[in-house]
Amino acid sequence: MGVHRLTRIALLAALCVIGRIGFQFMPNIQPMTAIIICSGVLLGSFVAMSVALIATYVSNLLLGMGIWTVWQIVAWGIIGVLSGQFRRFESTPSLLWLITFGIFCGYLYGIIVNIGTWMYTGKYFVYYLTSLPFDSLHAIGNVLFLVFLYPVMSRYVYQ
Repeated sequence: MGVHRLTRIALLAALCVIGRIGFQFMPNIQPMTAIIICSGVLLGSFVAMSVALIATYVSNLLLGMGIWTVWQIVAWGIIGVLSGQFRRFESTPSLLWLITFGIFCGYLYGIIVNIGTWMYTGKYFVYYLTSLPFDSLHAIGNVLFLVFLYPVMSRYVYQ
């Protein structure tokens, strides 16, 4: 792995951490998922998964580490791999496709993290139903951040 690729991963992870900490006062509205999606679409699955792992770990060091950290890494890692795999089918996806995928990822993240909650509490549907408003806010936040970040990040990558 070259210095250029490592630097991109570090910058994207730092951007995720800063965005997550900066928006911590708003429940589930943060740019991390959108940055991971853009990383996967523009740079591939490996970069997106690396960004997800590093950013989740570092931001949880500052926001609070717990058993949920593992499930957050799994959820954002899967989102990064999926976004990188869609890159194979379409080299420059439309913004409408990204918005649809961002909405899907908001709910997918909630489902995966709730599986982790189920593993240590034994109750899945109770947590899933109570997390639906937060998952909806996550999906809305993904749409807003993708609309603003994807054009900027695509220009940065293709320079």
